[in-house]
Amino acid sequence: MILVTDKRYGTIPQPIRGRSGWWDFGPRDVMRDLENPDMLIPPSTDAGTLPNLKFSFSDTYMQLNHGGWSREITVRQLPIATTLAGVNMALAPGGVRELHWHQQAEWAIMLVGRARITAVDQNGRNFIADVGVGDLWYFPPGIPHSIQGLEEGCEFLLVFDDGSFSDLNTLSISDWFAHTPKDVLSANFGVPVGALAHIPKRQRYIFQGTIPGPIESAQVADPYGTVPLPFSHRLLAQDPIVTPGGTVRIADSSNFPISKTVAAALVEIKPGAMREMHWHPNNDEWQYYITGTGRMTVFAPNGTARTFDYRAGDVGYVPFAFGHYIQNTGDESLWFLEMFKSDRFADVSLNQWMALTPHRLVQENLNASPELMNALRKEKWPVVKYPGFSYYPKRNNRE
Repeated sequence: MILVTDKRYGTIPQPIRGRSGWWDFGPRDVMRDLENPDMLIPPSTDAGTLPNLKFSFSDTYMQLNHGGWSREITVRQLPIATTLAGVNMALAPGGVRELHWHQQAEWAIMLVGRARITAVDQNGRNFIADVGVGDLWYFPPGIPHSIQGLEEGCEFLLVFDDGSFSDLNTLSISDWFAHTPKDVLSANFGVPVGALAHIPKRQRYIFQGTIPGPIESAQVADPYGTVPLPFSHRLLAQDPIVTPGGTVRIADSSNFPISKTVAAALVEIKPGAMREMHWHPNNDEWQYYITGTGRMTVFAPNGTARTFDYRAGDVGYVPFAFGHYIQNTGDESLWFLEMFKSDRFADVSLNQWMALTPHRLVQENLNASPELMNALRKEKWPVVKYPGFSYYPKRNNRE
Protein backbone atom coordinates (compact mmCIF):
# COMPACT_ATOMS: atom_id res chain seq x y z
CA MET A 1 0.00 0.00 0.00
CA ILE A 2 1.30 3.45 -0.95
CA LEU A 3 0.43 6.30 1.45
CA VAL A 4 0.27 10.02 0.68
CA THR A 5 -0.08 12.83 3.22
CA ASP A 6 -2.83 15.42 2.69
CA LYS A 7 -3.62 18.47 4.86
CA ARG A 8 -7.36 17.67 4.88
CA TYR A 9 -7.34 13.90 5.40
CA GLY A 10 -3.90 13.10 6.78
CA THR A 11 -2.64 9.81 5.36
CA ILE A 12 -4.33 8.82 2.08
CA PRO A 13 -4.10 5.22 0.84
CA GLN A 14 -3.44 4.47 -2.82
CA PRO A 15 -4.60 1.29 -4.63
CA ILE A 16 -1.09 -0.10 -5.04
CA ARG A 17 0.15 -3.46 -3.71
CA GLY A 18 3.72 -4.29 -4.60
CA ARG A 19 3.92 -3.91 -8.39
CA SER A 20 0.17 -4.16 -8.86
CA GLY A 21 -2.27 -1.23 -9.17
CA TRP A 22 -1.79 2.46 -9.86
CA TRP A 23 -2.46 5.88 -8.33
CA ASP A 24 -6.04 7.10 -7.95
CA PHE A 25 -5.86 10.64 -9.30
CA GLY A 26 -9.56 10.96 -10.14
CA PRO A 27 -12.59 11.89 -8.03
CA ARG A 28 -12.79 9.73 -4.94
CA ASP A 29 -14.27 9.54 -1.46
CA VAL A 30 -11.12 9.48 0.64
CA MET A 31 -13.01 8.94 3.88
CA ARG A 32 -14.64 5.82 2.43
CA ASP A 33 -11.26 4.52 1.28
CA LEU A 34 -9.81 5.07 4.75
CA GLU A 35 -12.70 3.11 6.28
CA ASN A 36 -12.37 0.27 3.74
CA PRO A 37 -8.65 -0.42 3.27
CA ASP A 38 -9.22 -4.08 2.41
CA MET A 39 -11.62 -3.16 -0.39
CA LEU A 40 -9.30 -0.52 -1.86
CA ILE A 41 -6.30 -2.86 -1.64
CA PRO A 42 -7.65 -6.41 -1.29
CA PRO A 43 -5.40 -9.12 0.13
CA SER A 44 -3.68 -10.98 -2.71
CA THR A 45 -5.59 -14.12 -1.65
CA ASP A 46 -8.92 -12.51 -2.57
CA ALA A 47 -10.21 -13.73 -5.93
CA GLY A 48 -13.29 -13.78 -8.12
CA THR A 49 -16.56 -12.02 -7.40
CA LEU A 50 -18.89 -12.18 -4.42
CA PRO A 51 -22.00 -10.03 -3.84
CA ASN A 52 -21.72 -7.09 -1.49
CA LEU A 53 -21.75 -8.45 2.08
CA LYS A 54 -21.82 -5.14 3.95
CA PHE A 55 -24.16 -2.21 4.53
CA SER A 56 -24.08 0.52 7.16
CA PHE A 57 -27.04 1.87 9.09
CA SER A 58 -25.43 5.28 8.50
CA ASP A 59 -26.37 4.93 4.81
CA THR A 60 -30.07 4.27 5.47
CA TYR A 61 -33.14 6.50 5.57
CA MET A 62 -33.87 7.84 9.06
CA GLN A 63 -37.55 7.92 10.04
CA LEU A 64 -37.85 10.78 12.55
CA ASN A 65 -40.85 11.01 14.90
CA HIS A 66 -41.73 13.00 18.00
CA GLY A 67 -40.60 10.47 20.58
CA GLY A 68 -37.89 8.64 18.68
CA TRP A 69 -36.48 7.44 15.36
CA SER A 70 -35.89 4.29 13.33
CA ARG A 71 -33.90 3.06 10.33
CA GLU A 72 -33.69 -0.34 8.69
CA ILE A 73 -31.55 -2.67 6.58
CA THR A 74 -33.51 -5.17 4.50
CA VAL A 75 -33.09 -6.82 1.08
CA ARG A 76 -33.76 -3.40 -0.41
CA GLN A 77 -30.47 -2.12 1.04
CA LEU A 78 -28.51 -5.41 1.17
CA PRO A 79 -29.96 -7.76 -1.49
CA ILE A 80 -27.98 -10.82 -0.36
CA ALA A 81 -29.61 -10.69 3.11
CA THR A 82 -32.74 -12.73 2.42
CA THR A 83 -33.11 -14.52 5.76
CA LEU A 84 -33.15 -11.66 8.27
CA ALA A 85 -33.79 -7.90 8.34
CA GLY A 86 -32.70 -5.37 10.96
CA VAL A 87 -34.17 -2.19 12.43
CA ASN A 88 -32.17 0.23 14.58
CA MET A 89 -34.54 2.24 16.77
CA ALA A 90 -34.33 4.79 19.58
CA LEU A 91 -37.02 6.06 21.93
CA ALA A 92 -36.88 9.24 24.01
CA PRO A 93 -37.79 9.06 27.69
CA GLY A 94 -41.47 8.16 27.53
CA GLY A 95 -41.31 7.63 23.75
CA VAL A 96 -43.55 4.78 22.58
CA ARG A 97 -43.33 2.29 19.73
CA GLU A 98 -47.06 1.97 19.62
CA LEU A 99 -49.16 -1.14 20.22
CA HIS A 100 -48.64 -3.29 17.12
CA TRP A 101 -47.91 -6.75 15.76
CA HIS A 102 -46.05 -8.35 12.87
CA GLN A 103 -46.38 -11.22 10.42
CA GLN A 104 -42.75 -12.00 11.32
CA ALA A 105 -41.04 -12.87 14.61
CA GLU A 106 -39.25 -9.98 16.35
CA TRP A 107 -35.91 -10.56 18.15
CA ALA A 108 -34.20 -7.63 19.88
CA ILE A 109 -31.22 -6.57 21.98
CA MET A 110 -31.02 -3.41 24.07
CA LEU A 111 -27.93 -1.35 23.18
CA VAL A 112 -28.36 1.80 25.32
CA GLY A 113 -30.70 2.72 28.18
CA ARG A 114 -33.83 0.90 29.31
CA ALA A 115 -37.35 0.26 28.07
CA ARG A 116 -40.61 -1.31 29.18
CA ILE A 117 -42.04 -4.01 26.93
CA THR A 118 -45.57 -5.40 27.02
CA ALA A 119 -47.32 -8.23 25.19
CA VAL A 120 -50.42 -10.43 25.31
CA ASP A 121 -50.50 -13.90 23.75
CA GLN A 122 -53.30 -15.68 21.90
CA ASN A 123 -54.61 -17.17 25.16
CA GLY A 124 -54.98 -13.80 26.87
CA ARG A 125 -51.87 -14.15 29.04
CA ASN A 126 -49.91 -10.94 29.48
CA PHE A 127 -46.22 -10.05 29.87
CA ILE A 128 -44.84 -6.76 31.24
CA ALA A 129 -41.11 -6.31 31.87
CA ASP A 130 -38.31 -3.73 31.98
CA VAL A 131 -35.23 -4.46 29.85
CA GLY A 132 -31.76 -2.92 30.02
CA VAL A 133 -28.44 -3.03 28.17
CA GLY A 134 -27.67 -6.53 26.89
CA ASP A 135 -31.17 -7.84 27.50
CA LEU A 136 -33.04 -9.63 24.70
CA TRP A 137 -36.69 -10.00 23.82
CA TYR A 138 -38.56 -12.12 21.31
CA PHE A 139 -42.16 -11.84 20.17
CA PRO A 140 -43.52 -14.65 17.96
CA PRO A 141 -45.39 -13.71 14.77
CA GLY A 142 -48.81 -12.20 15.41
CA ILE A 143 -48.23 -11.49 19.13
CA PRO A 144 -49.25 -7.86 19.92
CA HIS A 145 -46.69 -5.86 21.86
CA SER A 146 -45.28 -2.40 22.63
CA ILE A 147 -41.97 -0.77 23.62
CA GLN A 148 -41.59 2.42 25.68
CA GLY A 149 -38.45 4.28 26.73
CA LEU A 150 -37.91 4.67 30.47
CA GLU A 151 -36.45 7.75 32.16
CA GLU A 152 -33.08 7.62 30.36
CA GLY A 153 -34.48 6.71 26.93
CA CYS A 154 -33.13 3.80 24.94
CA GLU A 155 -31.70 2.48 21.65
CA PHE A 156 -32.00 -1.09 20.45
CA LEU A 157 -31.63 -3.44 17.49
CA LEU A 158 -34.66 -5.33 16.18
CA VAL A 159 -34.16 -8.38 13.95
CA PHE A 160 -36.97 -10.02 11.95
CA ASP A 161 -36.96 -13.49 10.42
CA ASP A 162 -37.64 -12.30 6.86
CA GLY A 163 -35.16 -10.29 4.81
CA SER A 164 -37.95 -8.48 2.92
CA PHE A 165 -39.55 -7.19 6.15
CA SER A 166 -40.09 -3.45 6.67
CA ASP A 167 -40.95 -1.94 10.04
CA LEU A 168 -42.97 0.73 8.21
CA ASN A 169 -45.28 -2.05 6.99
CA THR A 170 -46.52 -3.45 10.29
CA LEU A 171 -50.00 -3.83 11.79
CA SER A 172 -50.66 -1.01 14.27
CA ILE A 173 -53.58 -0.39 16.60
CA SER A 174 -53.93 3.29 15.64
CA ASP A 175 -53.87 2.43 11.93
CA TRP A 176 -56.67 -0.11 12.36
CA PHE A 177 -58.79 2.35 14.37
CA ALA A 178 -58.21 5.05 11.74
CA HIS A 179 -59.44 2.75 8.98
CA THR A 180 -62.52 1.37 10.74
CA PRO A 181 -65.88 3.23 10.64
CA LYS A 182 -66.75 4.71 14.02
CA ASP A 183 -70.10 2.94 14.09
CA VAL A 184 -68.24 -0.38 13.80
CA LEU A 185 -65.92 0.60 16.64
CA SER A 186 -68.96 1.68 18.65
CA ALA A 187 -70.59 -1.73 18.15
CA ASN A 188 -67.36 -3.61 18.90
CA PHE A 189 -66.58 -1.86 22.19
CA GLY A 190 -70.09 -0.99 23.32
CA VAL A 191 -69.52 2.76 23.62
CA PRO A 192 -71.24 5.75 22.00
CA VAL A 193 -69.73 7.10 18.78
CA GLY A 194 -68.97 10.30 20.67
CA ALA A 195 -66.52 8.40 22.86
CA LEU A 196 -64.41 7.87 19.74
CA ALA A 197 -64.14 11.52 18.70
CA HIS A 198 -60.41 11.84 19.38
CA ILE A 199 -59.00 8.58 18.03
CA PRO A 200 -55.98 9.04 15.67
CA LYS A 201 -56.68 9.65 12.00
CA ARG A 202 -53.52 7.82 10.91
CA GLN A 203 -50.86 5.43 12.20
CA ARG A 204 -48.86 6.90 15.09
CA TYR A 205 -45.89 4.46 14.78
CA ILE A 206 -43.65 6.27 17.32
CA PHE A 207 -45.07 8.98 19.57
CA GLN A 208 -44.15 10.88 22.73
CA GLY A 209 -45.83 9.50 25.82
CA THR A 210 -45.55 9.98 29.57
CA ILE A 211 -42.47 8.50 31.24
CA PRO A 212 -43.62 5.28 32.92
CA GLY A 213 -43.58 4.92 36.69
CA PRO A 214 -42.24 1.93 38.62
CA ILE A 215 -43.04 -1.38 36.99
CA GLU A 216 -45.18 -2.35 39.98
CA SER A 217 -47.60 0.44 39.02
CA ALA A 218 -47.84 -0.93 35.45
CA GLN A 219 -48.86 -4.49 36.30
CA VAL A 220 -52.28 -5.52 35.00
CA ALA A 221 -54.00 -8.37 36.84
CA ASP A 222 -54.68 -11.14 34.33
CA PRO A 223 -57.29 -13.84 35.06
CA TYR A 224 -55.43 -16.14 32.65
CA GLY A 225 -52.00 -15.61 34.24
CA THR A 226 -48.75 -14.60 32.56
CA VAL A 227 -47.13 -16.18 29.49
CA PRO A 228 -45.55 -19.59 30.25
CA LEU A 229 -42.33 -18.79 28.37
CA PRO A 230 -40.86 -15.34 29.15
CA PHE A 231 -40.47 -13.02 26.16
CA SER A 232 -37.21 -11.54 27.56
CA HIS A 233 -33.76 -12.91 28.41
CA ARG A 234 -30.69 -11.47 30.20
CA LEU A 235 -27.87 -12.31 27.80
CA LEU A 236 -25.10 -10.61 29.79
CA ALA A 237 -26.07 -12.61 32.88
CA GLN A 238 -24.88 -15.78 31.10
CA ASP A 239 -21.44 -17.15 31.83
CA PRO A 240 -19.53 -16.65 28.56
CA ILE A 241 -17.36 -19.11 26.69
CA VAL A 242 -13.89 -17.69 27.45
CA THR A 243 -10.81 -18.22 25.28
CA PRO A 244 -7.46 -16.35 25.18
CA GLY A 245 -8.85 -14.27 22.30
CA GLY A 246 -12.22 -13.21 23.67
CA THR A 247 -15.66 -14.33 24.76
CA VAL A 248 -18.87 -15.73 23.26
CA ARG A 249 -22.41 -15.80 24.65
CA ILE A 250 -25.00 -17.87 22.76
CA ALA A 251 -28.76 -17.37 22.98
CA ASP A 252 -31.07 -19.78 21.19
CA SER A 253 -34.07 -21.99 21.99
CA SER A 254 -31.94 -24.08 24.37
CA ASN A 255 -31.64 -21.25 26.90
CA PHE A 256 -34.21 -18.71 25.57
CA PRO A 257 -37.03 -21.17 24.77
CA ILE A 258 -39.48 -18.72 23.19
CA SER A 259 -36.93 -17.80 20.49
CA LYS A 260 -37.95 -20.44 17.96
CA THR A 261 -36.77 -18.82 14.71
CA VAL A 262 -33.76 -16.66 15.66
CA ALA A 263 -30.48 -17.83 17.22
CA ALA A 264 -27.65 -15.48 18.13
CA ALA A 265 -24.14 -15.25 19.51
CA LEU A 266 -22.62 -12.13 21.07
CA VAL A 267 -18.91 -12.27 20.26
CA GLU A 268 -16.01 -10.29 21.73
CA ILE A 269 -12.69 -10.36 19.83
CA LYS A 270 -9.82 -8.80 21.76
CA PRO A 271 -7.09 -6.75 19.99
CA GLY A 272 -4.83 -9.07 18.01
CA ALA A 273 -7.37 -11.91 18.09
CA MET A 274 -9.72 -13.40 15.50
CA ARG A 275 -12.97 -15.32 15.21
CA GLU A 276 -11.51 -18.59 14.02
CA MET A 277 -11.91 -19.99 10.50
CA HIS A 278 -15.32 -21.67 10.49
CA TRP A 279 -18.71 -21.95 8.80
CA HIS A 280 -22.33 -22.51 9.81
CA PRO A 281 -24.23 -25.64 8.75
CA ASN A 282 -27.74 -24.36 9.51
CA ASN A 283 -28.35 -21.05 7.68
CA ASP A 284 -26.98 -17.73 6.43
CA GLU A 285 -25.32 -15.47 9.02
CA TRP A 286 -26.54 -11.89 9.60
CA GLN A 287 -24.11 -9.75 11.61
CA TYR A 288 -24.36 -6.48 13.53
CA TYR A 289 -21.19 -4.70 14.67
CA ILE A 290 -21.52 -2.92 18.02
CA THR A 291 -18.06 -1.52 18.87
CA GLY A 292 -14.56 -1.57 17.41
CA THR A 293 -13.28 -2.28 13.90
CA GLY A 294 -12.65 -5.54 12.09
CA ARG A 295 -12.27 -7.22 8.74
CA MET A 296 -13.92 -10.39 7.47
CA THR A 297 -12.84 -12.59 4.59
CA VAL A 298 -15.50 -14.90 3.14
CA PHE A 299 -14.48 -18.00 1.17
CA ALA A 300 -16.88 -19.31 -1.50
CA PRO A 301 -16.75 -22.20 -4.02
CA ASN A 302 -14.59 -22.16 -7.15
CA GLY A 303 -11.63 -20.33 -5.62
CA THR A 304 -13.61 -17.22 -4.70
CA ALA A 305 -12.89 -15.03 -1.67
CA ARG A 306 -13.52 -11.40 -0.73
CA THR A 307 -12.59 -9.21 2.23
CA PHE A 308 -14.73 -6.49 3.84
CA ASP A 309 -13.99 -3.96 6.59
CA TYR A 310 -16.54 -3.35 9.36
CA ARG A 311 -17.09 -0.86 12.15
CA ALA A 312 -19.81 -0.01 14.69
CA GLY A 313 -23.23 0.29 13.05
CA ASP A 314 -22.41 -1.95 10.07
CA VAL A 315 -24.32 -5.05 9.06
CA GLY A 316 -22.42 -8.00 7.56
CA TYR A 317 -23.70 -11.14 5.87
CA VAL A 318 -22.31 -14.61 5.12
CA PRO A 319 -24.20 -17.02 2.82
CA PHE A 320 -25.00 -20.49 4.11
CA ALA A 321 -21.95 -22.72 4.72
CA PHE A 322 -19.40 -20.24 3.28
CA GLY A 323 -16.11 -20.32 5.19
CA HIS A 324 -15.08 -17.10 6.93
CA TYR A 325 -13.04 -15.51 9.70
CA ILE A 326 -13.13 -12.10 11.41
CA GLN A 327 -10.06 -10.22 12.69
CA ASN A 328 -9.96 -7.34 15.13
CA THR A 329 -8.15 -4.52 13.29
CA GLY A 330 -8.22 -1.98 16.11
CA ASP A 331 -6.84 -1.40 19.59
CA GLU A 332 -10.08 -2.09 21.49
CA SER A 333 -12.33 -5.13 21.72
CA LEU A 334 -14.50 -5.79 18.69
CA TRP A 335 -18.07 -6.71 19.74
CA PHE A 336 -20.60 -8.01 17.24
CA LEU A 337 -23.64 -10.26 16.89
CA GLU A 338 -23.87 -13.40 14.77
CA MET A 339 -27.52 -14.13 13.98
CA PHE A 340 -29.35 -16.96 12.20
CA LYS A 341 -32.86 -17.81 11.11
CA SER A 342 -32.82 -20.99 13.16
CA ASP A 343 -33.83 -22.34 16.55
CA ARG A 344 -30.24 -23.33 17.38
CA PHE A 345 -26.77 -21.83 17.03
CA ALA A 346 -24.32 -24.10 15.17
CA ASP A 347 -20.84 -23.70 13.72
CA VAL A 348 -18.11 -25.97 12.35
CA SER A 349 -14.51 -25.24 13.35
CA LEU A 350 -11.88 -25.81 10.66
CA ASN A 351 -9.28 -26.53 13.34
CA GLN A 352 -11.46 -29.01 15.19
CA TRP A 353 -12.53 -30.78 11.98
CA MET A 354 -8.90 -31.32 11.03
CA ALA A 355 -7.96 -32.49 14.54
CA LEU A 356 -10.74 -35.11 14.60
CA THR A 357 -10.00 -36.48 11.12
CA PRO A 358 -7.37 -39.23 10.57
CA HIS A 359 -4.07 -37.37 10.62
CA ARG A 360 -2.49 -39.10 7.65
CA LEU A 361 -5.48 -38.11 5.51
CA VAL A 362 -5.20 -34.46 6.57
CA GLN A 363 -1.43 -34.44 6.16
CA GLU A 364 -1.55 -35.86 2.62
CA ASN A 365 -4.46 -33.61 1.61
CA LEU A 366 -2.62 -30.39 2.60
CA ASN A 367 1.04 -31.48 2.49
CA ALA A 368 0.85 -30.39 6.12
CA SER A 369 4.01 -30.11 8.18
CA PRO A 370 4.38 -31.99 11.48
CA GLU A 371 4.37 -28.61 13.23
CA LEU A 372 0.91 -27.80 11.82
CA MET A 373 -0.45 -31.27 12.62
CA ASN A 374 0.79 -31.06 16.22
CA ALA A 375 -0.88 -27.67 16.67
CA LEU A 376 -4.41 -28.90 15.89
CA ARG A 377 -6.95 -28.75 18.73
CA LYS A 378 -9.78 -31.20 19.38
CA GLU A 379 -11.53 -28.57 21.52
CA LYS A 380 -13.28 -25.71 19.76
CA TRP A 381 -12.03 -22.17 20.44
CA PRO A 382 -14.49 -19.76 18.78
CA VAL A 383 -12.02 -16.87 19.22
CA VAL A 384 -8.27 -17.49 18.94
CA LYS A 385 -5.12 -15.61 19.87
CA TYR A 386 -1.68 -17.20 19.99
CA PRO A 387 1.40 -15.45 21.43
CA GLY A 388 3.64 -14.44 18.56
CA PHE A 389 1.03 -15.28 15.91
CA SER A 390 -1.62 -12.63 16.53
CA TYR A 391 -2.93 -10.30 13.85
CA TYR A 392 -2.26 -6.59 14.11
CA PRO A 393 -3.07 -4.19 11.28
CA LYS A 394 -0.24 -3.14 9.03
CA ARG A 395 -0.30 -0.27 6.60
CA ASN A 396 2.49 -1.49 4.39
CA ASN A 397 2.30 -3.74 1.29
CA ARG A 398 0.43 -6.92 2.09
CA GLU A 399 1.06 -9.76 -0.34
